[in-house]
Amino acid sequence: MGKLKTQSLHKRNSDLAQSNRQLEVLSNGIFKAGELPTFAKKIKETNQFPLRPKKLEILQINVGYMCNQVCEHCHVDAGPDRKEIMTWETMEQCLDVIRNTGAHTLDLTGGAPEMNPNFRRFVEEASKAGIKDFIVRSNLTIIRANKKYHDLPDFFKKHNVHVVSSMPHWTRGKTDKQRGEGVFDMSIKALQELNERGYGMPDSDLKLDLVYNPSGAFLPGDQASMEKEFKTALLEDFGIQFHNLFAITNLPIARFLDYLIASENYEDYMYQLVDAYNPAAVENVMCTNTISISWDGYLFDCDFNQMLELPVASKIKHISEYNEDILNNRDIVISQHCYGCTAGAGSSCQGAVAEK
Repeated sequence: MGKLKTQSLHKRNSDLAQSNRQLEVLSNGIFKAGELPTFAKKIKETNQFPLRPKKLEILQINVGYMCNQVCEHCHVDAGPDRKEIMTWETMEQCLDVIRNTGAHTLDLTGGAPEMNPNFRRFVEEASKAGIKDFIVRSNLTIIRANKKYHDLPDFFKKHNVHVVSSMPHWTRGKTDKQRGEGVFDMSIKALQELNERGYGMPDSDLKLDLVYNPSGAFLPGDQASMEKEFKTALLEDFGIQFHNLFAITNLPIARFLDYLIASENYEDYMYQLVDAYNPAAVENVMCTNTISISWDGYLFDCDFNQMLELPVASKIKHISEYNEDILNNRDIVISQHCYGCTAGAGSSCQGAVAEK
């Protein structure tokens, strides 16, 4: 994917740092000309418009865009120069909702969520709230980035946190090309430390899952086949074990959109997504059972809509006024990036959602 950049789009003052510019790209060109159908038109053809929420199962909370990495595909445009961080006041509002919601899964993301100064306090309080699956999305390298993070594997184990970790490939070259020099070796070390605590072992309740994103302008392969390949290679080469691999399609927003345009792959990639559209995947896209909460407490249908600043279509806009009944009575906000979640076997933060 070319030389890795070390600054976010925001820091570079890129046009694509602005969500309205990204939405312009996604709405014009081949879609405005009618060469490809808009996502709304496509789901109307399969009698699935408008998209509506089902029972709320997952609260996904982005606790800040600060990260110790600057990855090529990052839809959050996260990095060390991003200063947006959830305050404890907003975290307390989230905790109130966690205690009273019907959701059974809490999904903490970022940036690197561990870099929020109140991260551990929030995990400790949230873990008391009766959530069945408590996910932290870790980039792994944060565990080795600084001494103050070295005990994270023990902290995760203490609170029975389900660790979902980014791992572009089982080889050094492909991983470092996407994420930066030295990322692979640090990730392997972090995985070995998690394994030492019992994470990822076949009969362990300490869940360790990996996330794969393609490194270029192509769609992920079959998730089950890739999982076997990852498991075989990581066990043979490094003695590492894990539970599941989630193969996630890169959505054409933020830094991945920047890459697609710069490499002149944007139109071809959108054709790939539209050609791979699977109406069966629409049934289980994550926006139907998830609410995404931004670092400043605003509500979105999914993490991707959050990055495009497309809030929920409801009078309830902020975590401080949360009302599940009112929120459930809404249409889900869509645009052309949604093709990324409905291509092939589909894609969500929990991986594939349908049979191909």
